[in-house]
Amino acid sequence: MQDLPSVTPPHPQTAALQGRLLAGENVVALLEVDLDAQGHFAQGLIALTNSRLLSFEPRGGSWSEFPLAPGQSLKLSDHGGLAFMELFDSQQRLARWRFTLACNPPAVRFADTFAREVQRVSGHVVHEEADEGEDSAFDFGEASKPPSTWVLLRLWRFARPYQGQLLLGFALMLGATGATLVSPYLTMPLMDKVLIPFQNGQAIDPGFVMLLLGGLLGAALFSWALGWAKTYLLSLVSERIAADLRTATFEHLLGLSLEYFGNKRTGDLMSRIGSETDRISVFLSLHALDFITDVLMLAMTSVILFSIHPGLALATLVPLPFIAWLIHLVRDKLRTGFEKIDRVWGEITNVLADTIPGIRVVKAFAQEKREASRFREANQKNLQVNDRLNKTWSLFTPSVALLTEMGLLVVWGVGIWLISHQSITVGTLTAFLAYIGRFYGRLDSMSRIVSVTQKAAAGAKRIFDILDHVSNVPDPVNPQPFENVTGAISMQGLNFRYGSRSVVRNLNLDIRPGEMVGLVGHSGSGKSTLVNLICRFYDVTEGSIKVDGVDLRRIKVTDYRRHIGLVLQEPFLFFGTIAENIAYGKPDASRDEIVAAARAAHAHEFILRLPHGYDSLVGERGQGLSGGERQRISIARALLIDPAILILDEATSAVDTETEKEIQRALDNLVKGRTTIAIAHRLSTLRKADRLVVMDRGEIVELGPHDELIARQGHYWRLWEAQARRVDQEDLEDHAVTPNPSAHTADA
Repeated sequence: MQDLPSVTPPHPQTAALQGRLLAGENVVALLEVDLDAQGHFAQGLIALTNSRLLSFEPRGGSWSEFPLAPGQSLKLSDHGGLAFMELFDSQQRLARWRFTLACNPPAVRFADTFAREVQRVSGHVVHEEADEGEDSAFDFGEASKPPSTWVLLRLWRFARPYQGQLLLGFALMLGATGATLVSPYLTMPLMDKVLIPFQNGQAIDPGFVMLLLGGLLGAALFSWALGWAKTYLLSLVSERIAADLRTATFEHLLGLSLEYFGNKRTGDLMSRIGSETDRISVFLSLHALDFITDVLMLAMTSVILFSIHPGLALATLVPLPFIAWLIHLVRDKLRTGFEKIDRVWGEITNVLADTIPGIRVVKAFAQEKREASRFREANQKNLQVNDRLNKTWSLFTPSVALLTEMGLLVVWGVGIWLISHQSITVGTLTAFLAYIGRFYGRLDSMSRIVSVTQKAAAGAKRIFDILDHVSNVPDPVNPQPFENVTGAISMQGLNFRYGSRSVVRNLNLDIRPGEMVGLVGHSGSGKSTLVNLICRFYDVTEGSIKVDGVDLRRIKVTDYRRHIGLVLQEPFLFFGTIAENIAYGKPDASRDEIVAAARAAHAHEFILRLPHGYDSLVGERGQGLSGGERQRISIARALLIDPAILILDEATSAVDTETEKEIQRALDNLVKGRTTIAIAHRLSTLRKADRLVVMDRGEIVELGPHDELIARQGHYWRLWEAQARRVDQEDLEDHAVTPNPSAHTADA
């Protein structure tokens, strides 16, 4: 029984764990978790041994154990700042642990180690390099098996439109390869009928010599012309395949639900669509082309070699089994290594995607050194993974070169022996050696392509991980037409879960066309979730939402959302002009329509004060505009599409009182004649609502107009009173710290 791995600081249950180990049982990995099963802070411990998974539950003070068995897996996921690790067998979930994201890196390493132990128990080979996988700390929520090279065949879906050009390119490649094999064949008569006789004093035919030299020149020029044509053609095709792949991936990404984006990092997705597709393009335009050329060259050369002398040709093939064995040996390590490199590179991009847009916050809190440290750490991980991969590759490449040199020595030896027995001529051996040089050169090139092939396979897998993901909010097979919308919304028996957590329960609500409804309640009561369900960013778990009597799931998503105007607490503006941002929902809008929307949103005046008016550029995320100005542009954007249903999500919570009045006047224009659902923490902003929906823990607890709810003195009244007391207290504190000029005068 071995000692436990060091835990810093030591976990209180380390000694108890030591006492639970059986004879010959070794601890492989330890994981400290900081939450109990109910989500309260507590110190739990999970231990992985070579035969079991042991778990200490702090709330009950009990231990659980799960023997390792084939088919088991650990799945990691996160939501809302909390992470989950679940143990599954082939049929059901066996256990579940909670922890904060601070435990993320060790949890992923723990899951990787668990996967390797299960492989060992299942009798599969476990590569030693996997034990060095510190970089797995960056791979959260997407533990997966190494990519197979066969994933590259799925690219045919994007290559099919260009199959005519590909066929022509293949024909050109075949011709160019054949032309390169003419030169060594002509060396046989050049050696046996020209050079050796001339050396022995015999006369030579100048015409015959010129014919041979002309043949060599013609073959070289013909090979060059065909090689240029096929390289140019196939490069164009590969760039178009990569462009189509990039476009298809981005379009598919846009069609996925918000749930998918909640578990992904921006930098990682950018890395996949950008660098991975570029890598595939380079592979298709260069390396795949070289590989096919190598295969053709090897096949044609083998035929010629066997036609010249079968025995000598067999001697040429001596290194092949050893090279094939080497390729098989390093292929899996390269495949796994390149996927790790992709994930770590995605983390580097994540740091950039987090830091650059948030540079004002970084500088405001003087955290430049911290962000530089994050980048340095990610960059160091990238360096470590590349170093381990290069260690394998640096041994493989010279080994292949050594084997080909040994093969060449064998051919020389056999060839000299055959010449000494008058079996072949010197010209035959010379031609053979010329072909052997090309044969072994292509063999070496094919061995090198293992690296780029595995790299491309890793990139293709990450691309197809996106393309294979099915949206949780699918379009119906036969969508129902959705026009002339009045905005009547009916929610019946509504239930919704985030994973296993119930967020909305047994909700029933009918909203009349043109009615303004306010959603109020404590944070976490389900208001934003309900709005997300109405927008169909998520689909309900149970029940239905109907608009004008039609279930949302029977309407095409884009047709439905065309009738929704959304004004968020944090308005998002795109880089571009003011006019382009206002017309985002209606790109073909005229300038008069844009100005009319801006006037109604009380934005026209401040827009005209900008240097170029409506053509003034807005910085990324609206930099250069105040919060109130961004919000009014957001309102103008919603006004322009003239939606039947309007969603206001804390539209005035992040601005000062004067700006709030401006925005409120703009909102008064916006809500006229529209079904409006508004969320606001400032309850005073909802007094104009026809009805208020009071939510608590995902349920409607009160419903009615403001005055009626105040008279009931229930949930809403308590919220109103609490907010009123807080405002009064803030006023008292303001008065307490404000100097009294008259008092100073009296003292004087």
